[in-house]
Amino acid sequence: MDDELLLTVDEAAARLRVSRWTLYNLIRSNELRTLKIRRRRFVPVDALAECINNLMEAA
Repeated sequence: MDDELLLTVDEAAARLRVSRWTLYNLIRSNELRTLKIRRRRFVPVDALAECINNLMEAA
């Protein structure tokens, strides 16, 4: 089991199977929560599931 709490933007995009551009659009539209630590942006793992659930409800 994967025990990481935070993913990089590239890792999160890979898990969602979307491009970095699409992931940043989700972030900009406040559909995906992120955490910024200094100059780096991370995606909490639970935010991915939350985003997917919200997108499914909207569909």
